[in-house]
Amino acid sequence: MFDKAGMGGMFGALGDQMRKMQEQVAQEEVEGSVAGGKLRVRVNGAQEVLAVRIDPSLMDDREMLEDLLTAATNDALRRSKEIAAQKMSAFASSLGLPPGLL
Repeated sequence: MFDKAGMGGMFGALGDQMRKMQEQVAQEEVEGSVAGGKLRVRVNGAQEVLAVRIDPSLMDDREMLEDLLTAATNDALRRSKEIAAQKMSAFASSLGLPPGLL
């Protein structure tokens, strides 16, 4: 016989684990950098920019600085997404689910 109450408890626990994992991902911080580290952007797993560091030597060329800032931000966001994907994959694997399902 199908135990509907048992399934609900299992899915509730799964949802709790998923929320906990998402909170952990949001806490992760990564940094993107360009120009040999002269411009660095730090973001968290929630895709929020936390800090921008610019070497004073880059301040003379506004267009170049804008391009570098865009590149560093995109690099940091890409890294953040990679970490989230790795954690989701590990979570899915711990549940016995095939890769890419979550």
